[in-house]
Amino acid sequence: MTTNVTKFPKGFLWGGATAANQMEGGFYEGNKGLNIADVLPGGKERLSILQTPGFNFEIDKEKYSYPNHEGIDFYHRYQEDIALFAEMGFKAFRLSIAWTRIFPNGDELEANEEGLAFYDRVFDELHKYGIEPVVTISHYEMPVTLVKEYGGWRNRKVVTFFERYVNAIFNRYKDKVKNWMTFNEINSGLVMPIMGLGFSIQKEEDKYQPTFQSYHHQFVASAIAVKACKKIIPDAKIGCMIIFAPVYSFDSNPENVMYSLQEERLFNNFCADVQVRGEYPAFIKRYFKEHNIELEIQEGDLEIIKEGTVDYIGFSYYMSRTEKKVKSELEASQGNIIGGVKNPFLKASDWGWEIDPTGLRVSLNKLYDRYQVPLFIVENGLGAYDKVEEDGSINDDYRIDYLREHIKAMGEAIEDGVELMGYTSWGCIDLVSASSGEMSKRYGYIYVDKHDDGSGTLERKKKKSFFWYKDVIATNGEDLK
Repeated sequence: MTTNVTKFPKGFLWGGATAANQMEGGFYEGNKGLNIADVLPGGKERLSILQTPGFNFEIDKEKYSYPNHEGIDFYHRYQEDIALFAEMGFKAFRLSIAWTRIFPNGDELEANEEGLAFYDRVFDELHKYGIEPVVTISHYEMPVTLVKEYGGWRNRKVVTFFERYVNAIFNRYKDKVKNWMTFNEINSGLVMPIMGLGFSIQKEEDKYQPTFQSYHHQFVASAIAVKACKKIIPDAKIGCMIIFAPVYSFDSNPENVMYSLQEERLFNNFCADVQVRGEYPAFIKRYFKEHNIELEIQEGDLEIIKEGTVDYIGFSYYMSRTEKKVKSELEASQGNIIGGVKNPFLKASDWGWEIDPTGLRVSLNKLYDRYQVPLFIVENGLGAYDKVEEDGSINDDYRIDYLREHIKAMGEAIEDGVELMGYTSWGCIDLVSASSGEMSKRYGYIYVDKHDDGSGTLERKKKKSFFWYKDVIATNGEDLK
């Protein structure tokens, strides 16, 4: 008996998603250089570090542990992990290339052969099982050298370095990768500029000009990458990737409705408008004026952005966001890293992230109504504490419940007329949390025996959700029991 109202399209890309800096390990192996994630410590302090001015991008080995340095050792165990993905029936696997494996410092003239060869092996292993790689070019892995010596994306020179990087990987993997995305969660820089834009704000009041100048450089770089991809790999598809969290007004007060609209346009639409439509949206002009932002735009930049529009929108969906213009600290939704107030109609995860499956249907409809390009849900999932029972089983029914309701919402959106390419749920195998640097915040169908203190054997175990998702893929989403 089917529980959703439509069939998922033939060729729908069911799979899972990861990022190199959260799973690979191999910290200094293969001539890899330091990236941003390599200098971010583990633990709940990480989120405050990401949002507090003054971070210096240095490793403090005496004070902090750095769990991503080992990750889950995918660097050495990729064959084992890919075999497990194949057992689940994955059609696609989203992963990122670590920029610092290809250009260790970011500004070299020649690519690092050891890094290129590693991803050759990974892609070959995926193709052995008929799994399509979906590759994010830049996923919070900017070389630290580009941050410390050039100022991150504030510096125009980084566009040239990025162009060199994308040309190297497009030429190397043109026969192995047909689905690409440029910048992971590009709009994250509005709340976490360290990860998204490669610089740390020194004073809160000084954030506007460098933030949006950095964005302009990223938009130019993204468009250059799109144009290069279409030239080097004509049969490829290349998209952008954003966080999408629909913004609800707290009530029907017109002041709150207008405030919610403004917040949604800035966070959800600004970056996508530029990358999909190829021009700056009208609403951003007033925002620039009110915050004294004057972009340095070189001759030809706007033409490059216009010519380098993406083929599809990849996006992450974890939560919705409820807003009101004036709110107290008591009203704030503590778990939602993108702000807002508590929504009384929603439950929350162990980490306080509000759970809203209908919000995914809302998101899909809003995006497709606005852009009319194919959509790809490349992150969605439940971070939770998992318990290994005495018999070795992990009964994560709470994760199954979460995923079932979100997949049903996807089916409803397809029936609404949305063109949806695929679904790669986040953290298909347990990995290090990007926001908290913890292993205990688990998303996977596959349990990895590693813990917040660094202990563990790294043994892999199949959770109950492993077998559930295997059935979902086998029936193309028609059997959501």
